[in-house]
Amino acid sequence: MNKLPISQIGAPVLRQTSQDVEFPLSPAIYQLIIDLMHTAELTNGVGIAAPQVAASLNLFILASRPSPRYPHAPTMEPTAMINPKIIDRSSENIGGWEGCLSIPDHRAVVYRAQWVDVEYFNMQGELQRNRFSDFVARIFQHEYDHLYGVLFVDHVRPEDLISEEEYQRVCFDPLPRSMASPSSSQEHSVS
Repeated sequence: MNKLPISQIGAPVLRQTSQDVEFPLSPAIYQLIIDLMHTAELTNGVGIAAPQVAASLNLFILASRPSPRYPHAPTMEPTAMINPKIIDRSSENIGGWEGCLSIPDHRAVVYRAQWVDVEYFNMQGELQRNRFSDFVARIFQHEYDHLYGVLFVDHVRPEDLISEEEYQRVCFDPLPRSMASPSSSQEHSVS
């Protein structure tokens, strides 16, 4: 297992549309998945997409668990999502704090669908269908955006970004009620 270097905002790979992964998985792709899981764990990430490690592939890891960055995250087994698709989503968007390993030291409230119905292939090439909700749906949508060259900062106004230090100091609690639901002028959608 290797800890992979994280591509930082400004790296061209973060703005590219990724390519589908072919099956059966090559040894290099299998190792990339293992290394992505290891990198997410070591960096306290709850997800990581292949473009974040300079691999323009439709692949990400969903790895929700409590950590210093996300102390209230639910626990789930790290899962490779290969060639994922969002099939359906809730019409209601919910605000929640997000950060990104590729944009260190910044957070913002991003509005995303409360739930998503998804399809993806597992490492054995088997099609999986799931409905994710709440925080796990947020992670899925955030990582899915990476596959299309979209970063969480694209969903917010620059003046709404705060530092990680400020987030840790004052925003560790759930969102204030006034921020939990977007007004018509603040609503952001995932494309």
